[in-house]
Formats: sequence, structure tokens, C-alpha cells
Amino acid sequence: MTHTVRKLAATAVLAVAGVAFSTGAFAADFVAKIGHLESTQQSRHVHLEKVAALVAERTNGAVEFQIFPQGQLGQQREMTEGVQLGSLEATVAPAAFLGGFNPVVSILDIPFLLPEDDAKAQELRSGTFGKALCESFESRGVECLMLWPNGRKNFSSSKPLASMEDFSGQKFRVMDSSILIEQFKAVGASAIALPFGELYTSLQTGVVDAQENPLDTIRAMKFYEVQKYLVLSNHGAMEDVILFNPTFWASLPEEYRTIITDAFAEVVPDLIAHKKASVASSLEEIKAAGVEVRELSAEEKAAFRETMYPAARNAYIQGAGEEGLELVNLYEQEYAAVTK
Repeated sequence: MTHTVRKLAATAVLAVAGVAFSTGAFAADFVAKIGHLESTQQSRHVHLEKVAALVAERTNGAVEFQIFPQGQLGQQREMTEGVQLGSLEATVAPAAFLGGFNPVVSILDIPFLLPEDDAKAQELRSGTFGKALCESFESRGVECLMLWPNGRKNFSSSKPLASMEDFSGQKFRVMDSSILIEQFKAVGASAIALPFGELYTSLQTGVVDAQENPLDTIRAMKFYEVQKYLVLSNHGAMEDVILFNPTFWASLPEEYRTIITDAFAEVVPDLIAHKKASVASSLEEIKAAGVEVRELSAEEKAAFRETMYPAARNAYIQGAGEEGLELVNLYEQEYAAVTK
């Protein structure tokens, strides 16, 4: 090899090494790919990016989070299984998508589960109840860090919903959940499990009259085009579950595990505020479309809870068994303490 060729080869190697270093290839001791389903503008992704920045800063670049939104790494079932098997380090998953994987988490499908007050709801999430719910994932082969709030569901229909009596006889679309089916049976409505992708057309053609979803989903999917009435009920908690692969989690030094857990907890107030802003702008758009909007009073919410909760609770226990019963009892004790 001539001197010139050797020099060019050495320069090429240094250039490649420089690019690798500048892209952080040699910077992080631990790299976690984190998959989720939301878009880059939505609250979950925005705050995952914030957590990633905090973790990188506080570990001096030793831990890197690579965020993959919009199902880039597969549907939620594939990502959850990937975390379980170790082909993916972490996922932030809607609890409603995890009931088949862990029936205990379906407690979050029960209507009016969390107090309306954000601080009180967070007490339940971060307290004994939330920790016990997280611990139920251990026997399923994943590490649950905590619950993350992601909004609440409301009712909409093509028919009036001026009172609880108006729910009777209406056909509501639900996810395939016995808890949600019983929730509507309790007020005399029928519940039909349909895929989300079929909901707009089903509302348009009258296959179903009504549905339940967060306001930003109602706006994004343009359900307001085929619904005349909206009830601001905030009845259904839309919670995310932060899941890590146990082997990856155990490989991290304790200091880094603490930093990561604290970062996820630290951004919760900003996450709630971001979601509220999205909900507020969604409501304005829905109102502008001519939808009649009504907010449930505190008394009405109490009446709905009193009617819906027992039926949904029983359906949950039937599905989750003794483990579910223990969690419900713990929840009810803590709920009573938080809301007294």
C-alpha cells in the first residue's frame, strides 16, 4: 500500500469514527428504544421527549431514550410482547389495550374511577393503588414504572342526552370489554363492540347512535360531523402504563433507575396541562361545528357513578378474579380517603 493510499484510508477511518461519535454512537452506555402509538404532536410523545432530555442530562449522556411514535415498531400488542421478550426496551401503552395481557389493569375501564380533581386523581395513581396495579405486571414478565394520565372520555350521540333516562335504548359503540358493556347496560343502553376504524361510518349509518371518547379524539376523527349531542362527563380515565423490559431495567445502575423514574413523575403536571389545552381547543372546534354541548353537574356525576360503578365493578372482578377483587378493595379504601 502506498503512503498516499495509507493516508487516505486512515483519514476515512477517522472520518467514520468522527461521524459515529458525533451521532452519539459511543456516548451512551444504555440505549432504550421506546415505542408508542400516538403522533409527535400529542401529549404522550411530547412528554416522552421531555423525559428523554431530562434522563440524558442527569445521567451525563449515559442513558439514551430513542422514541418511536405512531406505531413505527408495531401495533401495541406487538410492542408489549417485544418488551416482554426483550426485543424492545420499553413502551408507553394505553391501559385499555392491555387487558388481554393483564386482566388486572382493566380496573381502569371502570367508569368514574378517578376523582375529577387532578391532584386527588394523581394521589391514587402514585399511591398504594397505583403501585399495586403496577406490581401486577411483574408476574406477566414486564416492569411497570407508573401510570401516566392521558385524558378522559365523554359521551356523544346523534340523539339527545339531556338526562340519564335518555341513555335508555340508545346503542353505544364500545371497545370489546365486558366492563364497558355492563357500564351501559346499567343505564338501559345497549353496547356494541366495534373496531375503532369502523366507528365513523357506523355512527353515520346508524349502526350505533353514540360513542365515548376523549374530546381530542372526537375532534381528530371528526365524530362531531355525525353526532349532534355531547355530554362533558369525564367519566372514563384514559391512563397510560409505562412498561420496561425487566432485564434491561435490572441492568441499569440504581442511580439511573431513580433518575428515570423521577423524570417520568416530574413531567406529569406539564403532561396534564398539555392535554387540557388540547381538550380545550378540541371543545371549541366541536362547538363551532354546531354540536349541542352539556356538562354534567356534580350531582349528576354522582348519580351516574352510583348507577354505573357497581355493574362495571362486578364485571371487572368476574374477569380479573381474586387478584382483581384485592385491587378493587384497595382502590375503594384509598378512594374514600382521598375524596373525604
